Amino acid sequence: MKKILVIVLFLAIAGELFSQASAPLNKRISYTTDAYPLHRAQKALTDVIVHDIFSPPVASRIYVYANMAAFECLAAGDHNLGSLHGQLSKFPAIPAPGKEVVSSVAAIHAFFNTAKQLVFSEKRLMDSAAAVLKWYKTKSVGPKQLAASEAYGKLVSDSILKWVAADNYKETRRMKRYNLLKQPGTWLPTPPGYMAAIEPHWNKIRPIALDSAAQCKPAPPTRFATDSSSAFYKEAIEVWQTGKQLSTEQIAIASFWDCNPFFLNTQGHLNFATKKISPGGHWMLITALVCRQKLADIKTSAAAYTIVSAAIFDGFISCWDEKYRSHLVRPETFINSNIDESWRPLLQTPPFPEYPSGHSVISTAAAGVLTSIFGDNFAFDDSTELEYGLPVRHFRSFKEACDEAAISRLYGGIHYRPAIENGQTQGRQVGEIVLQKLKLNR
Repeated sequence: MKKILVIVLFLAIAGELFSQASAPLNKRISYTTDAYPLHRAQKALTDVIVHDIFSPPVASRIYVYANMAAFECLAAGDHNLGSLHGQLSKFPAIPAPGKEVVSSVAAIHAFFNTAKQLVFSEKRLMDSAAAVLKWYKTKSVGPKQLAASEAYGKLVSDSILKWVAADNYKETRRMKRYNLLKQPGTWLPTPPGYMAAIEPHWNKIRPIALDSAAQCKPAPPTRFATDSSSAFYKEAIEVWQTGKQLSTEQIAIASFWDCNPFFLNTQGHLNFATKKISPGGHWMLITALVCRQKLADIKTSAAAYTIVSAAIFDGFISCWDEKYRSHLVRPETFINSNIDESWRPLLQTPPFPEYPSGHSVISTAAAGVLTSIFGDNFAFDDSTELEYGLPVRHFRSFKEACDEAAISRLYGGIHYRPAIENGQTQGRQVGEIVLQKLKLNR
């Protein structure tokens, strides 16, 4: 009888852990790991990024610097973690923490102190920080430890922010806006908002692991042509035909990976935005999901967040370098002008040139990094889109997820096939370089 009770109790606990691992991040509670506050911090930052409507490249910048700060606090007090000092050019040396410092508490402070300098809604973010930090008061962390940890977290954050200030971001804010080219086949603003091109100077931003923005330059796009026998015209026909005969599953895939923070609703003369996570935000939440599923501790989780965010950040720099080199026209513009003037893609076309596909680049880079950490056949349920009204999707591996994210752009009608396939090749290269350059575990 006792054996039966033990088995029943074990199954009940296992079931609870499984249900929490599969639940949305904002519905889960702490159960075993000291990484709980870091996961909450990530979700709080994502919520603010969505609220402030940052572009995908800018969002990636916020994620990577906040996570670097948290990781450096942990690395400074643990010889098993490899500091970014010495790995990245001019990255500051972080002093060792004092005896009263609790590294995990300091890491959360550094995360929020860094992030608040990079977002608009600072108060909203710091309200979340206060709620997250209350967790440590229930874990017998004394007042002296809390004060020392807060001071150390700020010291680390301030040091890293000086390094951040030299990444050319401020300089790009003062550069000229994108001028439309008057050449056939070049990008034009698209409906419904006809928004200006986003971040045309992003290739000027300092990468994390890449030697330059052009290090992973992809093969050039197919030569533009309007002749119906040309390769380019046939690529456009594929987008058009695919969009006209989408299956229920293809629509679900395209919608799940939309990740368009610029989505504009139009009702008559009324325009309003629907806020969504960015492609990078989606993969940061996947990272949170799998860290929780593995019950990873705060050090393992911080390393995962840092290296994934670095791959996403460098992926956007590499991708945007090519976007504003090739300046390629979007399928919607070409199809409306040359094939079918009434055709509309399933997804709203984002406001920047077509080639290559940003989601394909950063998804493949992130998936490669996650595979190196958690293995080739790591199955997971992706619940990140539940709060946006979309159901959970199951993946047998990170590769399966990134492949689906990439092909979703064809289903959505916003990319030609070469942008997807060559974008994945580019993303794979970025991920490999990030893994070669950053050694976060000794």
